[in-house]
Amino acid sequence: MADELWRPRALAPHATLPWTSRGRLHAEPEAPSRSPFQRDRDRIIHSTAFRRLKHKTQVFVYHEGDHYRTRLTHSLEVAQIARTICRTLRLDEDLGEAVALAHDLGHTPFGHAGEEALDAAMKPFGGFDHNAQTLRILTKLEERYAEFNGLNLTWETLEGAVKHNGPLLEEGRVLADLPAAIVEYCREHDLELGGHAGPEAQVAALSDDIAYNNHDIDDGLRAGLFEIADLRDLPLVGEMFVLVERMYPGIAQSRLIHEAIRRMINAMVEDVLAETARRLADTLPASVADIRALGQPVVAFSEKMAATDRTVKGFLYKRMYEHWHLNRSHSKARRVVMDLFGLLFAEPSCLPPPWRERAEAAERAARARLVADYIAGMTDRYALDEHRRLFDLWS
Repeated sequence: MADELWRPRALAPHATLPWTSRGRLHAEPEAPSRSPFQRDRDRIIHSTAFRRLKHKTQVFVYHEGDHYRTRLTHSLEVAQIARTICRTLRLDEDLGEAVALAHDLGHTPFGHAGEEALDAAMKPFGGFDHNAQTLRILTKLEERYAEFNGLNLTWETLEGAVKHNGPLLEEGRVLADLPAAIVEYCREHDLELGGHAGPEAQVAALSDDIAYNNHDIDDGLRAGLFEIADLRDLPLVGEMFVLVERMYPGIAQSRLIHEAIRRMINAMVEDVLAETARRLADTLPASVADIRALGQPVVAFSEKMAATDRTVKGFLYKRMYEHWHLNRSHSKARRVVMDLFGLLFAEPSCLPPPWRERAEAAERAARARLVADYIAGMTDRYALDEHRRLFDLWS
């Protein structure tokens, strides 16, 4: 393998080393100019599901403004933070980025409100879970390649996508307790769901927390859901706003917000780096297998920052995610998703080809899953347009 131009020289021994990858479910020749994890990252970026994220809700539905985050911009912010942390810790940046870019592919239109509605509609048929839908997209629903369905990603990227938030088999849970998409795939290609993922996936999970805490504060202020004065007592957040105001008296509010938030992101990243370095020094893992065997994450916030993270999340939940303005949007979103599911499940002839042919030939549970796949893949805009086409008698 001496001609592999991509082989990095400075990865830590406990990083996920691309030349020791467990490979892909369907064997393929590897490329001399890109590592297996680079190819995974590229396949995700070129996927249809990734492009759809540009019109999928992060917090605000697309028509509420052009400057709010979408699932796409959120995923890019997570990936940027993940690359920074992976590079500093000498982990594989491409794997961290791939997991970060893939982690939200399974989200429905309208964010968590859409997912709640689709899960309720699918209760008789195994429910709906966006993490399981991500795996379903990566391994089955993307139809781009001549020799297989899905993107045929490496074991490590799929493990990270499924387990980035921790083990799935804990507290007595067994494989059969998990969503069907995960059960089906892991029976053929075991992702070792009882243990933690490698360090790069752990980085992606913390990067997700850092990104959405900070950009939700930015978007919440932009939307007028709360004011800077409301943030004064929040740990870290209030401190950074006070710091910037003292450094730059009379600074414009838009600059104040940006300066404070970029300092908050930096503080959280530095905390992850310091705490992870401490845990690595305590455990001295010699390989990625050692990290998986630790029984706890090695990439983490310090206790103080973890408490801050919980406090900020609690504030955002009360003042933003449960704001009456967003509750109205969420209520509409749930009705749109439930209406679409009810009609398309009862009348699969209303589905476009080839969804119609597959649904009409399927028994009830399989038809329900096809309808869920169709709706989950919609952007906010397409879901609203489809609802209008199906329910507006004059369209």
